[in-house]
Amino acid sequence: MPGNVTVVWEVRAELGEGPLWSDAHRALLFVDIHAARLHAFFPDDGSRRSWDLDESCCWLLPTTTGNFVAGLRSGIAELQLGEHGPRVGKRLTPIDWLPEGDRLNDAKTDPAGRVWFGSMDDREIHARGYLYRLDSRGVTEMDRNYHVTNGPAISPDGSTLYHNDSARQTVFAFDLDSDGKLHGRRTHIQLEPGSGHPDGMTCDREGGLWIALWDGARVARYHPDGTLDREVALPVSRPTSCAFGGDDWQRLFVTSAAVGCADEPLAGALFEIAVDIGGNPVVPAALPSSHAL
Repeated sequence: MPGNVTVVWEVRAELGEGPLWSDAHRALLFVDIHAARLHAFFPDDGSRRSWDLDESCCWLLPTTTGNFVAGLRSGIAELQLGEHGPRVGKRLTPIDWLPEGDRLNDAKTDPAGRVWFGSMDDREIHARGYLYRLDSRGVTEMDRNYHVTNGPAISPDGSTLYHNDSARQTVFAFDLDSDGKLHGRRTHIQLEPGSGHPDGMTCDREGGLWIALWDGARVARYHPDGTLDREVALPVSRPTSCAFGGDDWQRLFVTSAAVGCADEPLAGALFEIAVDIGGNPVVPAALPSSHAL
C-alpha cells in the first residue's frame, strides 16, 4: 500500500546521495560522497555492486551518448560504467573557479537536456553556494548566496525549477523559460525550526514535489502550490535524496546518510517507498563540445 517503506540495502553509506535510475543498466545508481564510492542496486534479481572511485563523486546523470556525466571533486567529466566498473573519460570542465574547500552538490536535467547543479562549502560554514546551468553555452552562474545547496528538481512541463537552501530550511521556485533562463525567484516552501532540512528532491508525473528531509526522518510530498500533501516516516534521521525508477518509473528510492548517526542501525541504507504516483524518465544530458566550456 502507498507509504510502506522497504529496506532495500543496508549499505551503511557515509553520505549516500544522487539516486538515479539507469534504464540501460536496469539499476538504481547512487554515490557515497564521503567514501568516494559508486553503488548499484539491480531490482530484477536483487543483486548489488559497489566500486571505489579515485575521487569523490557528487552526482551522475545519463547522457545522449549512453554514458554518464559526473560531478567529481575535481570537475565535471564523462563517466563510463561497464562490466569492470566505472571509468572516467573525457574531462568536460574543471571547477577551479570554486573557492578552496567547496564542492559540487546535486544535479538534474530539465526536459531540454540542460544540467542544473549546485555548489557549496563542504564544511558548511560560508554561505557561498551557487546554482549553475550546463548546456551548449557552457557553465553559467544562475543564482548565488546559498548556505547548503540541494535539489534541484524540475516540474514535468519544464516551466518551474526548484532549488533548496538546506541550512535555511527553504525551497525556492523559479520560472524556467524555453531558453534556460530563470525568472521570479520566490520562497516556495519554508519549513519550521526543528522539522528537518530539505535535501534532495524529485517531481512526480503530476507535479508533486517529493523532498528528503535531513534530520527530519521522513520524506514529504508537496502539491505544486507548495502545500503539504503527505509525509512518510523513515527509520533513519538523515534521508538525503529520492528518485523514481523501475518499470514505468513507479518505484521511489531513497538514499540516506550514516554520518553522525552511530546509534541508528539502518543509517546509510537505501530504501523504497510504495507510491501511487510515479515519476517521469530522466532526460539525458545534452553535453556541449569541450571548446564551449
